[in-house]
Amino acid sequence: MGFWRRLIRPSGEVAYNRDVSDQAGKSDRPVGRVLGLDVGSRRIGVAVSDPLGITAQGLETLQRRNKRQDLAALERVIREYAVREIVVGLPLRMSGAEGTQSGKMQEFAEELRKRFRLPVHLWDERLTSAEANRLLRETELSIEKRAKAVDRMAAVLILQGWMEGRRSEPKSEPTTEARRHGEENS
Repeated sequence: MGFWRRLIRPSGEVAYNRDVSDQAGKSDRPVGRVLGLDVGSRRIGVAVSDPLGITAQGLETLQRRNKRQDLAALERVIREYAVREIVVGLPLRMSGAEGTQSGKMQEFAEELRKRFRLPVHLWDERLTSAEANRLLRETELSIEKRAKAVDRMAAVLILQGWMEGRRSEPKSEPTTEARRHGEENS
């Protein structure tokens, strides 16, 4: 189903991110925009990369209704922006362990991959909502407007983090340590 990639963040923190793509381990990367999703039970924060995959911009947050309507809304975004890859935030515990929500996001990512036939990647989203809240508090937005922007900002942070991680990683197979970690957590 995929493997774990080891990433060392600028802060020195080590993160492991699961790649559930059919493209896992291949060095030739699709060209085009990447869609970033912060999936919650009530809303889906949405962000899209520029065509070169350098920056992430937030789009309108989707209010969740049901699976059919949620996927139809995502399909419209995928078509409108000619998306070639999808990144879904993976909610891990602070310890890095997976919980119930992680399993749900893995199932959602697999459903996206099958439905849209695009590479789908899971990206460690720990603290993205907290960081989004912190960044938005620094603005002069009202509390009501900040609340509406948190999911979109979290999607931007997830996508931007994934793009930066991808740029900094070698285009080769994952390390033995990452494979071992993935086997322990599969």
